[in-house]
Amino acid sequence: MPTLTIDGRTVAAPEGATILEAAELADIQIPTLCYLPGRPAQTSCMLCVVRVEGVGRLLPACATRATDGMVVHNESDEVRKARRTAIELLLSDHLGDCIGPCQGVCPAHMDIPMMMRLTAEGRFREALIVVKETIALPAVLGRICPELCEKGCRRAAHDGALSVCLTKRFVADHDLASGSPYLPQCAPPSGKRVAIIGSGPTGLAAAYYLQQMGHTCVLYDEHPLPGGNLRYAVPRDELPEEVVDAEIELILRLGATFVGDTRIGEQVSIGELQGDFDAVLIAGGDLRGSPGLLPGIAFGPQGIKVNRATMMTDLPGVFAAGGSLIPLRHAVRAVADGRAAAHSIDAYLGGKGQPERAREFSVHIGHLDAATVQPFLRLGSVTGRQTPERGDGAGFTPEEAVAEAGRCLKCACARADDCRLRMFADLYDAHPVRYAGDRRSFELDDSHPDIIFEPGKCIACGICVRIAAEAREELGIGFVGRGFGVRTAAPFNSAMVEGLREVALACADACPTGALIRRDRVKRPG
Repeated sequence: MPTLTIDGRTVAAPEGATILEAAELADIQIPTLCYLPGRPAQTSCMLCVVRVEGVGRLLPACATRATDGMVVHNESDEVRKARRTAIELLLSDHLGDCIGPCQGVCPAHMDIPMMMRLTAEGRFREALIVVKETIALPAVLGRICPELCEKGCRRAAHDGALSVCLTKRFVADHDLASGSPYLPQCAPPSGKRVAIIGSGPTGLAAAYYLQQMGHTCVLYDEHPLPGGNLRYAVPRDELPEEVVDAEIELILRLGATFVGDTRIGEQVSIGELQGDFDAVLIAGGDLRGSPGLLPGIAFGPQGIKVNRATMMTDLPGVFAAGGSLIPLRHAVRAVADGRAAAHSIDAYLGGKGQPERAREFSVHIGHLDAATVQPFLRLGSVTGRQTPERGDGAGFTPEEAVAEAGRCLKCACARADDCRLRMFADLYDAHPVRYAGDRRSFELDDSHPDIIFEPGKCIACGICVRIAAEAREELGIGFVGRGFGVRTAAPFNSAMVEGLREVALACADACPTGALIRRDRVKRPG
């Protein structure tokens, strides 16, 4: 039994085991995209390369036998750089959207495709929960949001973008009218207290998420009632006061408290708040005209200066967000900033330093013209954009919301959460367009009753080819082309329904990128 060293750890491996198999026995992760346990190595992705001392080149761990006394480096800068390059080469020919283009341009990064899917299925409560993961005030924003996400909708150039804003408003209003509106679970009390200066959209959103994290929030405002510009600057015919009240009430029911008629620098100072609370968030809008109220805090041309990674000012434990950093025109950006501030404050209170990155790795197809968008259109209903029969002031009926949500083209990858290419691209900080070149045309093979095939996401790993061959599929699938342009396809220009019959679902489950996907994960309209 050979004994080797991997990243300084001694590992005993069975005779004949590869470095990859030895690492797995020791619970050491070596990334791979083309490895199929128990089968001969394919070495097509070259993601599992390692440095073996005494060897003049990097070696694929999946195809290199472990030998006694071998010293393997799996996490060196050289190895990480080589893996990043391998990933970036795969991404240069990868045609797919990790997230939908609508979500990509949404300032709050809301999971719009999931909201649409759940709404189309009549699962309104679940759709609302998805919305509130990133947007604390959906009924409010459903009335005043500038609909930036709709500008990214891939259906816009065909027959009109999806009515994302009205759909969001519908699920929020439906929940508020239910008699038992959704209240998220809160973590056990942390014992930490946060003072929030300003009860506008930024401060309210911060309080909503901080309370869920277990921290007690107190909102201070110079006005007698909470809401900031939502209450005192937006016309009531655009945003009824009862809607503002209803959504603020939910935040207060989570445990936040409001202290009105209190101006910072007069009734209470920043220093006093620092002494009484574990953290302070300045969310009081544009404060450039009153820097004297905030001693010790630096101002720039647009607003308060903060560490861009942590949102903390020069004063320890004092954070700033929203309009206090830069003038904001849209409440959705203020709400998004409040959530980001909550995560930063939570990281600080937990001793983590910097918060986790708010946005995950994503690649994007980009613009599709009238011809190339056609395959996508097969995944949405043929219904035109819905107009509320009762008028915009009343919003959608349940039937209209379901019909509108059914128009979604499902641009987002249904395997984004478990795509191994995406996971490793994020892990190795890969740049999706470092080696950008001519990209392939978008295709969609939905001929099969059980699976959908998107060739643009295929990295020619060979896993499905081997599964089909072992099952002795009559036609099967194989490699087409040569070199970097090699593709996976059913032979003789056949459709996937002819190539895979017995093991289609097994191939979809084993696919590392979502090129093959179970049809039930991408439900079609009707």
